[in-house]
Amino acid sequence: MTNAEFNLSLPSNEPIKSYAPSTPERDDIKAKLQELKNRQIEIPVIIGGKEIKTGNMGQCVLPHDHGTVVGTYHKAGEKEVQMAIEASLRARRQWAEMDWQDRASIFLRAADILAGPRRSLLNAASMLCQSKNVFQAEVDAACEFIDFLRFNAFYAKTIYEQQPPISSTGSWNRLEYRPLEGFIFAVTPFNFTSIAGNLPSAPAIMGNVALWKPASNAIYSAYYVMKLFQEAGVPDGVINFIPGAGSKIGPVIMNSPDLAGIHFTGSTDTFRNMWQTVGNNIKDYKSYPRIVGETGGKDFVFVHNDTGVEELGTALIRGTFEYQGQKCSAASRAYIPRSLWADLKGFILEEIKTVQMGDVENFSNFINAVIDETAYTKITKYIEFIKESNEAEIVCGGSYDNSKGYFIEPTIAVTTNPHFRTMEEEIFGPVLTVYIYDDDKFEETLHLCDETSPYALTGSIFSRNRDAIRIAEKILVNAAGNFYINDKPAGAVVGQQPFGGSRASGTNDKAGSYLNMLRWVSPRTIKETFVPPTDYRYPFMSEE
Repeated sequence: MTNAEFNLSLPSNEPIKSYAPSTPERDDIKAKLQELKNRQIEIPVIIGGKEIKTGNMGQCVLPHDHGTVVGTYHKAGEKEVQMAIEASLRARRQWAEMDWQDRASIFLRAADILAGPRRSLLNAASMLCQSKNVFQAEVDAACEFIDFLRFNAFYAKTIYEQQPPISSTGSWNRLEYRPLEGFIFAVTPFNFTSIAGNLPSAPAIMGNVALWKPASNAIYSAYYVMKLFQEAGVPDGVINFIPGAGSKIGPVIMNSPDLAGIHFTGSTDTFRNMWQTVGNNIKDYKSYPRIVGETGGKDFVFVHNDTGVEELGTALIRGTFEYQGQKCSAASRAYIPRSLWADLKGFILEEIKTVQMGDVENFSNFINAVIDETAYTKITKYIEFIKESNEAEIVCGGSYDNSKGYFIEPTIAVTTNPHFRTMEEEIFGPVLTVYIYDDDKFEETLHLCDETSPYALTGSIFSRNRDAIRIAEKILVNAAGNFYINDKPAGAVVGQQPFGGSRASGTNDKAGSYLNMLRWVSPRTIKETFVPPTDYRYPFMSEE
């Protein structure tokens, strides 16, 4: 198939379904939720297309009802990881040599299958085992994942089309974009099904093979993603599904001389440890592994005193508490001018009274459960720290209960110390800390915001004053890889706001853009001379 025959144009973003009462999608998702809850599945390791049952088992439980088990899964060990490495390397050559149009077609088919017959399945799985309300599941497991698949195929085409200009007659120069030599280690988080699907598939679109380790508390939805890849026609061994403990999986992979790249989303500490391991092993690898990672955030909302209270309060509630604050882009600290605080506080307290928390199957609930007991314990320790401190006070929320599910009330604290612990450390839960600054210290406090946290993922400025916006953009130029003006600092859309941050937040390789896709190829320059010279002499060598 030639480029002319494969007219792949820039996609449009997948429309978000409303799930309003009486809509067909609402009926579909409710039926699918009941179907999945009423059966237990057994999830195997999948290597080279073969299902492997190790007998070392884990459970898939509902965070909002942790007594309910909807699946069990087999954990990969050192033996299975080595098998996966060998399977990926066997598949590599044929996959790398396949025309890019054929590879892209497989993942475009996956996008269409997800947009149609598998939409309710992926959404329901994400709702149940990641405790997402239906809207959060729709924008993640359906729309964003579909967008990743479609836009990445388009970006692949764009990259392959970038060629040297035609020079003088007599030769032809071209660039060949080769997949990396070896395999990619894709390590994915619990909080986004779309990221779980994107991290192994983005390199695969560019001709790479991958070992995919999903987060242990999101294996349920990850398994359905893997089945989607298989249904779409991803060849055996191109993506190998190896759930299990990082302590068992990581060392085998990181010590393999065939490790060609790491595609990671997760904690900063884990990513740093992986990077350090690569450095220690660098002489043993066949190539220098590409390391692409998005890690933590301490995302801010900075407010100028001419901002409207209702728009600001709405952004803080959505930006902080959607999906229980379990987004690396969630608002976690806010800088509010003193003149606005009383009105803003009043508005938020009234709005919070209407926020409902509970089971994902009750569509009136805005807040659901945090992912597991470990997260619950970590977040509630931060809340207790605030309660015991004389430098902060809780103005709303602060209660929690894990008797049935891991529920934590949306919590807002105010601190007098701009370097208070919850202004600096990532909590990854429904907790916002507010620092109130004097109106005449706008620029001074902007510098404070820039220097407070080691992270630089997302942030926003609220103002109706263009000069204030311009000043904030300049001072905070390195404080956020995704910067928002008069909006919450979360909700990046593929193709519109490529996502990623720097400093301790990652390598800023921008998932959802051609920049990320470029990381998964190694270009080869080819010059072909049509009529080679037959005399070594140059004109300057002639006698006068």
